[in-house]
Amino acid sequence: MTRQRLYTVAVGCCLAVLLTGCESDLSANSTFPTSSRGQVYQTGNAPDDTVFGKGGLFGGEEDKNLDGGVGSGGGLGVNAYLWRASLDTLSFMPLSSADPFGGVIITDWYSSPDSPNERFKVTVYILDRRLRADGVRVTAFKQNLDTANQWIAVPLAPKVTGDLENAILAKARGLRVAREGE
Repeated sequence: MTRQRLYTVAVGCCLAVLLTGCESDLSANSTFPTSSRGQVYQTGNAPDDTVFGKGGLFGGEEDKNLDGGVGSGGGLGVNAYLWRASLDTLSFMPLSSADPFGGVIITDWYSSPDSPNERFKVTVYILDRRLRADGVRVTAFKQNLDTANQWIAVPLAPKVTGDLENAILAKARGLRVAREGE
């Protein structure tokens, strides 16, 4: 019992020392400090610079340029026109995953009502913050249903992925022209 009592007294003393070391003025006259490391801000606020750049994680008013440059897309990690065009182009397919910061869109398997024995899956990679022809890459997969009701992978012509990339780029360019003009 004496060890436990001694331990309790020791803990109580440590807490008392810590709490008295946290002395502060809690009167009604106290104000929020307006200085940091010896620098006094005239407006009373610190500048808006953050680790995410000017405007923070989701961008500020000057980050509205969606075409390219630092901060394009208002917080998106990729070009906003390519992102929007990719989503619009693949809107008929169910989405499995969409990561606007990494620039990856993955669809789920899609079967057309006209041909229920074949299905497609598409992955779009947006590779750049600028609207460029090499800023988007598409991979597509096709499967056919065999007689044993098993899905079998079928090679897809490279023209299909090229056509999807071109459709996304054309849509992105149209979005840019509609917003900014040519």
